[in-house]
Amino acid sequence: METNELLDSARVGFAGLTVVPSTQERALSHMEMWLDDPRFIPYRAQIVALIQAEHWTALLDSFYRVLPFGTGGRRGRVGIGPNRFNPWTFSASIEGHARWLTTTFPDASNTIVIGYDVRKFSDHAEALIPGAPTPVSGIRSRDFAEIAAEIYAAHEITVFIPEASEVLSTPELSFAIRDIGAQGGLVISASHNPPDDNGSKFYHAHGGQLIPPFDQELAETIAGVDRIDRMSFDRGVSNGLIRVLDTEVHARYVTTAIRSTPPIQAKLIPIVFTPLHGTADTSVGDVLKGAGVPLTLEPSQTEHDGSFPTVPFRSPNPERPETLRKAIETADSMGTRLVMGCDPDADRLGVAVKHSDDWVTLNGNEIACLVTHAVLENHTHKEPLVLKTEVTSSLVTRIAEAKGAQIIEDLLVGFKYIGHALFMLERKGHFRGFEGDIDRFAVGVEESHGVLVTPEIRDKDAAGGALVICQLASNEAAAGRTLIDTLNTLMSLHGVVANHLGNVVLEGATGRARIDQIMASFRAEPPQQFGGLQVLSMKDRQETNGPDGPHLSDTDKMSRNQLSFQIENEVRLLLRPSGTEPKLKVYIEFAAPPQPQAHSVRETLKQKAEQLHQTVVVEMLERIDIKMPPWAFDIDDSVNLDTKIEWATKIVPALLEKLEMEPDTAFEWLQNNLDPDARSLLKPGITSLIKNLGFDHQALRSCFERSSETSAGD
Repeated sequence: METNELLDSARVGFAGLTVVPSTQERALSHMEMWLDDPRFIPYRAQIVALIQAEHWTALLDSFYRVLPFGTGGRRGRVGIGPNRFNPWTFSASIEGHARWLTTTFPDASNTIVIGYDVRKFSDHAEALIPGAPTPVSGIRSRDFAEIAAEIYAAHEITVFIPEASEVLSTPELSFAIRDIGAQGGLVISASHNPPDDNGSKFYHAHGGQLIPPFDQELAETIAGVDRIDRMSFDRGVSNGLIRVLDTEVHARYVTTAIRSTPPIQAKLIPIVFTPLHGTADTSVGDVLKGAGVPLTLEPSQTEHDGSFPTVPFRSPNPERPETLRKAIETADSMGTRLVMGCDPDADRLGVAVKHSDDWVTLNGNEIACLVTHAVLENHTHKEPLVLKTEVTSSLVTRIAEAKGAQIIEDLLVGFKYIGHALFMLERKGHFRGFEGDIDRFAVGVEESHGVLVTPEIRDKDAAGGALVICQLASNEAAAGRTLIDTLNTLMSLHGVVANHLGNVVLEGATGRARIDQIMASFRAEPPQQFGGLQVLSMKDRQETNGPDGPHLSDTDKMSRNQLSFQIENEVRLLLRPSGTEPKLKVYIEFAAPPQPQAHSVRETLKQKAEQLHQTVVVEMLERIDIKMPPWAFDIDDSVNLDTKIEWATKIVPALLEKLEMEPDTAFEWLQNNLDPDARSLLKPGITSLIKNLGFDHQALRSCFERSSETSAGD
């Protein structure tokens, strides 16, 4: 088919979607370029196949914009088009970075360190047309790393990259930049995202990610790229421009991580650790072994495999309790009572503790509190410094202040802001009114399972955090206690705090428009109350007359897209779009004074936080004219909003009709319409639906109990 015919078909297809005409026209304009421009010949066959298959929603989302430069780089679904992560969008980023480096450091002998995880694109979501050629089929993070090395080399920038058979985690990349004195770094990873995603993040010479306005300068340079220079990998190696990273860097990273943690005071207890098929065996695993921890790696998840085959929902995110399930099973078989795990690039830490006879999975706020407590117990400076993001639990603040530490507690979301604070302390000796050198730094934490315990690294590092947790748990075990006892003690001393994080997943061009509409609505008409609780004040981090001042850049404005509500009875609510995923995030905190029965009080506060979350989400959806039955709000938070609506309004009503009219075929019908993962994600909503029905719908319950058995058998 000719380009005009293809575009006419797409124009008709897009007209049936609920997006504004300007978005449709922008997508068509990009699609025309990708169909006709010689630079995109390798992508044309797949675009044609998608048009012929009438995949209009996917095509619109792939072409309506250029993949944005977000949290330090680009991250998104691998695929075809300017809004997908592929060799072209990635190469444009690297070309822009190379130009920016040579302009920023014109007299320097520029060097770059490249790290990458284990990802390999296999199109698990079946977004592409099988059989139609595509340059992204089977592409690995290592392949992207070699493309980057070739581009940097063409600009006479020296690249340090691991051996082809090795990987390099995000925190170790940060360390390596500082260790060898490079001008910057690049990591290729989508962190905890599903296997069909990938991404790139750029790092400055101090080992941290770029922040505004420097990331805006880079983004503008990237936007101007129309030609990409490359030198073949073999030629780059021959010219000495592409070099293998010395293994001694890794040895120094391990030594630094061990040296930066508190001294061992008790016999270290054994743990089971899972890298979830990612890079953390080389970072957390090596650090724990080096420190003498009796360590067992979860045997089913040690192989580097970017499809994450044994991880529930293929979601290698330690924020989700189920990701540690296999490691917990192994721990039970061994009689071990502490489990840890990491995402594929080894910067986020997950922890599970056996308390009495039950396993308790800690959330990111709990981990942050425990690490802060442990580090401050042993820090030598009389006034240590704690850094945290605004969305992180205020219990961290209370612990820090009680131990005589100074704290900067309202940093924007993203560990790059903690890294920047360290850079300013190192370079100028002050940051936001805090005076002192970097030796005062004790710990940096964020609620999304990120901790840092040494200034020698400028991004979150699960290895140092894992060793601190292991040492704290060992000290407590010697006294017959667990980390859950530690948390209860901290709250009985400093105040009871319950944090709840919720997400509304809004995918694609329509989802992006909905996120923007919700945030704009809350700014224009701030709620006066939520669930009967009065709003005392609202803080908009984008306000130019507030403490954050004028916008430094568009990226600064995007990072500051956050609303904070102070609500009566010591309740906090924060709303912000995720910088790396199609989500609108809801952070809720309930607090109460210190009291002996901290655990039971906290359970009550947690229930209140969960109830308030649903109230807030209902309010958000009403602002975009969407309603769902109450039980549907209990469907797993990782499910896209449109999918929740489809399940609530079509799938479940049809299933109920089947159960009434043809009960013997109902389960088979459910299996044919929802795969095991989808049934598992829907199950919490079904439990809520049965509760709301007022009677125990045993047939419906049985369908989902059988679904769980089938999934477990698979």
